[in-house]
Amino acid sequence: MEPVYSPVIAFARGLFALQGLRFTMLGEDNVPRTGGAVMAINHIGYMDFTYAGLAALKSGRLVRFMAKDSVFSHPVSGPLMRGMHHIPVDRTAGAASYRRAVEALRAGEIVGVFPEATISRSFELKDFKTGAARMAAEAGVPILPVVIWGSQRVWTKGHPKRLGRTNIPIAVSVGEPIPIPSDADPEEVTAGYKAVMQEMLDVLRATYEPLTGADLKFLPASMGGTAPTLAEATRLDDADTAERRRLAEERRAAQRRAQGKG
Repeated sequence: MEPVYSPVIAFARGLFALQGLRFTMLGEDNVPRTGGAVMAINHIGYMDFTYAGLAALKSGRLVRFMAKDSVFSHPVSGPLMRGMHHIPVDRTAGAASYRRAVEALRAGEIVGVFPEATISRSFELKDFKTGAARMAAEAGVPILPVVIWGSQRVWTKGHPKRLGRTNIPIAVSVGEPIPIPSDADPEEVTAGYKAVMQEMLDVLRATYEPLTGADLKFLPASMGGTAPTLAEATRLDDADTAERRRLAEERRAAQRRAQGKG
């Protein structure tokens, strides 16, 4: 039992019960009971890491997630994230985060990553970064593919959160671990396990309850929903990135002016 992680899991389970969330877990036995692994997860909602982590509990494992460093600086979430030994990611100094993740993998931990880096507004798989493949190859561990469906209905980008009693079904599927040779090409590995995850996601979506009415906004356009297409979502993401850069530059300029005045 871990002094921070175990109580947080208990609290989360209680919260999910109050929300009436109905979980379907597939492939839980594919989670290795020992040794390191990179858990690669699709990203459609803000709560994805909590749902994916549940899939490892049957095997007695805890997942150390890579998360943006701002979460670690928050007065409430920060101590919890550090206490659960999650890994902060500083996007301006990613090498340090990468090294910490590889060290954790070599120490036998399961490290959770979102290869898409950000939430997919289209609810389709976005382009995958190669970091998961590179970490797995360097640490000598497999990639554990995990897909989630339904979490976008709880809380996702661009839509109000629904944290009350919603009785929303959440489906999580864990695929078989994919061995990664140390000399594997990261691009090929990434394309390969992304294809596996796409097949897994197709199965989950095909067996999930039909979405109608207002919930069509949580369904991909390719499935008859009203969510943005992948191309439209990419344009929205690019606009967000440009705005963040603009604001960051304004802050830096303001700091330079303040220092100059000093």
